[in-house]
Amino acid sequence: MLGIVIQARSGSTRLPNKMNLKFYKESSILDILISRLKAFFPNTIVVLATTENKLDDMLVDRAKSYDIKIFRGSENNVLNRFINACKFYNVNNVVRVCADNPFLDMESIKELIDAFSSSSADYMSFQTREGTPSVKTHYGFWAEAVRLSALEKVQRLTNEKLYLEHVTNYIYGHPKDFNTEFLSIPEYLNDTEIRLTIDTKVDFEIAKELYMEVSNEGDFSIKKIFNKVSERKDWLEIMSSEIKNQKK
Repeated sequence: MLGIVIQARSGSTRLPNKMNLKFYKESSILDILISRLKAFFPNTIVVLATTENKLDDMLVDRAKSYDIKIFRGSENNVLNRFINACKFYNVNNVVRVCADNPFLDMESIKELIDAFSSSSADYMSFQTREGTPSVKTHYGFWAEAVRLSALEKVQRLTNEKLYLEHVTNYIYGHPKDFNTEFLSIPEYLNDTEIRLTIDTKVDFEIAKELYMEVSNEGDFSIKKIFNKVSERKDWLEIMSSEIKNQKK
């Protein structure tokens, strides 16, 4: 069974409690993500994979109001949390969503699911022209898909802290050990410094303003967002600076 697993926690060091901050009207980023995922994928199981830390009780309460599945596990061993969440809900193929991406593109997730479902790949995601997996970029538009069996293989092969914290890093970092496939991001994005993943207060404030504008027009397509950001040289300068400061 395929499921969508949202990775979220409250204990961010760069922007504490960012998952519970008001982002659009009374909604948090997590509220927005869950609402959109449920609307676009009504027949797909959606799981919030958060931690056992008391700080994340608020995230659990939010998720319960949307009637999605909830799993609580290790705060630091995120790989183990993901594996256990998948096993608990009988998910063999998982679309991994990072909760700090309010502009996650639903059409791209549909494309990813369709391609992954007809593939034998252990791992699939989008990548830049240079071959950088989207999860390591600053764009914030895309999810990634992975087999539970591949995550379990990573668990057997390493206990290095980096790979326990970053769930899929080992897989695309060791392509000889896994069957990986990639989809291309839109060509017009390759040479831009658009940053819409949210790690800092600066990221949050720009994204909040942009989301308000896009929401008023009802068009959340990547092209529309690209055009909006491209019109704002002040945003692009700040985003460029944040990309350098927060380089993954």
